[in-house]
Amino acid sequence: MIFDRVWLDANLCTMVPRDGDPLGAIEDGAIAAKDGRIAWVGRRADLPGQAAETRACDGAWILPGLIDCHTHLVFAGDRAREFEMRLEGASYEAIAKAGGGILSTVRATRDASEDALVNAALPRLDQLLAEGVTTIEVKSGYGLDLATEARMLRAARRLPGLRDVSLQTSLLAAHATPPDYAGRTADYARHVAEDIVPAIAAENLADAVDAFTDSAIGFTAEQTAWVFDAAQRAGLRTKLHADQLRDDGGAALAARYGALSADHIEYASPEGIAAMARAGTVGVLLPGAFYFIRETHFPDVAAMRAAGLRMALATDLNPGSCPAPSLLLMLNMGCTLFRLTVAEALAGVTTHAAAALGLADRGALAPGLRCDLALYGISRPAELCYWIGRNPCLGRVVAGR
Repeated sequence: MIFDRVWLDANLCTMVPRDGDPLGAIEDGAIAAKDGRIAWVGRRADLPGQAAETRACDGAWILPGLIDCHTHLVFAGDRAREFEMRLEGASYEAIAKAGGGILSTVRATRDASEDALVNAALPRLDQLLAEGVTTIEVKSGYGLDLATEARMLRAARRLPGLRDVSLQTSLLAAHATPPDYAGRTADYARHVAEDIVPAIAAENLADAVDAFTDSAIGFTAEQTAWVFDAAQRAGLRTKLHADQLRDDGGAALAARYGALSADHIEYASPEGIAAMARAGTVGVLLPGAFYFIRETHFPDVAAMRAAGLRMALATDLNPGSCPAPSLLLMLNMGCTLFRLTVAEALAGVTTHAAAALGLADRGALAPGLRCDLALYGISRPAELCYWIGRNPCLGRVVAGR
């Protein structure tokens, strides 16, 4: 076979467990690509065939392209003033109830044009790509009306035309109750289910539907179910902001709907975690938000391990509770704050992150998968979790390019 491209003189972190090594490491390895997919992976000495183009990697480590499976990348404005308020003692919940939080970003985003949203998102996206991210999920949720939610999703869908990145979009209209529905959360949830979800699906603007289940500042399990039922009728998968500030049964609700993921889950019960594992729902841990809002209730990682739950890691990049466009930082935080192992953290931004988006064609270095690669100037994969504020990424490969 003549390959399109071969990367030689590399160390491979395949994320395909082998011989007791959860990272599936191959030293002095090679990767060959054909038609945008991985055609061969193994020791360089065993490489078959020839290549139209060969790249020497000078001993770099190659990982699957990183996947940020939970972001709110598209928004307008910032919430630096609320950061000051939190430092002065106000809680995230108190700020939200006072009209700040999500609603302050809603006002700025409703006033922004689609071009303005794209231009604001690009520098944040560039920071993620510079670290080796090749796939990203982007949520709406700062419009809370059909026109702005659609505008946010259209802006997100334009980004792959401007940068080499694969992108998934999630409709998060059920993020908060907008001012025009103040005191009528149930009415707004019905509006999302009956009007916004079908309209967004008709325009093919979303790959999934998300919601924020929280009995105090979000939506009840019953109201979320209305939105998820609408998503299923529209043929869209579901995701859920679940059990971030209290146990509202979000993990179990996500499992009941076979959601792709339940995210945050700091307060998820062992029973809810076990239900997620049985349903195949991925648990997405967001240590950046945990750190930024100074949460003290840790997710029950021991219960997740015991249940065999797949754990992903993501930035939760957003203007209010995690203004952090760095997935490498989340690797360190996942290990230091949540006590993940290096193997768990790296799976969290590769194989398990892919599962959280329903993407079976990436997240590992294996024949047949999409050839998305990230190259790093490191001596061992653990360095990606060890360093704070260092970016050793040497380059990316997206679909074999």
